[in-house]
Amino acid sequence: MKKMIGIDIGGTSIKIGLINNKGSIMKKWEIKTNREINGRYIIDDIWNSIELNLSNELTTNEILGLGVGAPGFVDKKTGLVYEAVNLGWKNYPIGKRLKEISNLPVFIENDANLAALGENWIGAGKQAEFLIAITLGTGVGSGVIVNGSILSGANGTAAEIGHIIYDSNGVLCNCGRVGCLDTIVSARGIVNQLLDKKEGNGSGSIWRNLVCKEHITAKDVFEYASKGDKDCQEVITKTTDILGKALSDVATIINPSKILIGGGVSKAGSQLLDPVIKAFQKYSLHRINEACEIKIAELGNDAGIIGAAFLVKENFTELSR
Repeated sequence: MKKMIGIDIGGTSIKIGLINNKGSIMKKWEIKTNREINGRYIIDDIWNSIELNLSNELTTNEILGLGVGAPGFVDKKTGLVYEAVNLGWKNYPIGKRLKEISNLPVFIENDANLAALGENWIGAGKQAEFLIAITLGTGVGSGVIVNGSILSGANGTAAEIGHIIYDSNGVLCNCGRVGCLDTIVSARGIVNQLLDKKEGNGSGSIWRNLVCKEHITAKDVFEYASKGDKDCQEVITKTTDILGKALSDVATIINPSKILIGGGVSKAGSQLLDPVIKAFQKYSLHRINEACEIKIAELGNDAGIIGAAFLVKENFTELSR
């Protein structure tokens, strides 16, 4: 049985996995992302690591191809990354470079799109025809599936839910605009909301108990909200209300049967999910709400490499038709 190599490039680490035709991970590992000199060494590092870990599979021609998820704006037809701020890439031909060095077929997509594909293949999506997946981590990533296929758009910029503006007087986003969803409901956005309260003489117990802590995290905010901290509760209420509205806005266009929430913030579980569902029901059309189930994603950090493998599988299936 042919296997696929899934690669998920992140700003801190790169996840790599050998995955079979049914989505099972045969082997996986991580390497550090070397961002020196605008990420010049990333591709070489990836291929050297693959050769080291999968020498047997490569020599026996068991590999169908490489699927790669990259952060930022990606043109999957050309394999070009227009911009990946965290890596220092701009108009970077990742597909061409990896194909030259590996001599294997290479397929590229936005990392959040691949997480959506992975979840829909063997995760919480259950192969839904219409699905929204949103990842709440340091930033906000998202992918949308329509008629069973990922929605990429005219130049690879579709479904950037994190860059819908919800507060025109808000915080500067790394996209250069102000008040994007990314600046509010991401882990970073949640913490920044709380820090704004401190500047406004916040009086919650989190300030007394975490005064010596170097960094407050989104996890801390949820924990103290559950203990009755007023400042943290207000942040969670605002976050979940805005997220529920954002999802209802996108659902008005997509009419999904499933919405999946993943990323580190999703580990808050029902403390996040229940108020998001309530807000979604408040803002969405009744008929859209009737058809839609909102769930926590299941695959965790493996979603990207599994989705990358599915991208290879999907492309070869299309070619064989």
